[in-house]
Amino acid sequence: MAAPTSSPADRARRPKNRKAQIALAAAELFCRRGYHSVGVDEIADAVGITGPAIYRHFRTKQAILAHAVAELSEGLAGAAVPAEDAASAADRLDSALRNLAAFAVERRTVTRLYQWEDRHLPDDERRAATARTRVAVRSVRALVLDARPELDQASATLLTLAAFSVLGSLSTHRVSLPKGRTEALVRELAATVLALPEPPGPQPRAERPREEMLRLVSRRERLLAEAVHLFHQRGFQAVSMEEIGTRAGINASSLYRHFSGKGDLLAAIYHRAAERLSDAATTALTGARDPGEALERLIPTYVRIAFDQAGLVSVYLSENDNLPPGDRETLRAAQRRHVDEWVRLVGSCRGDEPAAETRLRVYAALNVVTDLARAEPPLTGPPFGAELVSALLTS
Repeated sequence: MAAPTSSPADRARRPKNRKAQIALAAAELFCRRGYHSVGVDEIADAVGITGPAIYRHFRTKQAILAHAVAELSEGLAGAAVPAEDAASAADRLDSALRNLAAFAVERRTVTRLYQWEDRHLPDDERRAATARTRVAVRSVRALVLDARPELDQASATLLTLAAFSVLGSLSTHRVSLPKGRTEALVRELAATVLALPEPPGPQPRAERPREEMLRLVSRRERLLAEAVHLFHQRGFQAVSMEEIGTRAGINASSLYRHFSGKGDLLAAIYHRAAERLSDAATTALTGARDPGEALERLIPTYVRIAFDQAGLVSVYLSENDNLPPGDRETLRAAQRRHVDEWVRLVGSCRGDEPAAETRLRVYAALNVVTDLARAEPPLTGPPFGAELVSALLTS
């Protein structure tokens, strides 16, 4: 039987940019709810077409993700090009930052793709996406080196990646400011990062061998450790309870004695992370004479946790939507309280800065730490991470 063909009227009604519309709608859904939680029919509904119509443009949902990531990377590379009339090295760098800030605001709902969702791509497509993103990084790094010839390439790379993390932080929150002010503030914060003194080189992580560590803890702790590792690497939805049990050396009959299911295990991870972050804040505040001293103590403590337990912190920040309903609101409230404490301390130190701007500043600083802490191979260590956070929050 011959395949149905579109009528001239159908073709006239179908917009030429339908593929881009599908990719953008999918990217927004992936960022909001996670790749595995979004179905092709939902993407179609968001665009106003039927599910089967999606397959005229993409063979699979993974192909939609690959296209969305590619478009984001290409847009980023285009935004990293300075204006032709920018004369000095400093002007060219500022021009690129302005373009990138505008792009980050325009694509705010989808830039989170770079942080978490590209892990769902096949290895070859993920490498291709990384290569496209590096085009933008290399462009800005070259501008940084022109403006700051005293830096070596590794230092310029680190500062550039931290600046990109500031720009990408807009996708991690819903702080609302006028568009122009949002662009100006993230540009100022990115420029603050790029103006920092030359950072120290990467510090290898002094980690105990994984097998040795897991032999020394209880079965429950082994399950938690392996779940954090797998959720961090591949995402909650892509990992099964049986796989976690196998990695932990625990058979299926014993597995559910410790956790009723994967959601229960994720909730335990969240409670663990929330407790550690809360303890860090309490320690910093106890005995501090004023908000400035409390902030000085909180910054290195938080950064050390983020670097030492990068997987735990990453899962804590990325898997909210997969929590069981009974735990979701409680744990989200804990996350809000944690950010609120940062905002209170920073706001006290910054005088009359509007609260929304302070909150945006805090999210930018925390996002930079998360990105640097999970970088492989390591780009830097906690001391410079703390210096970077301090500059973003207090400069």
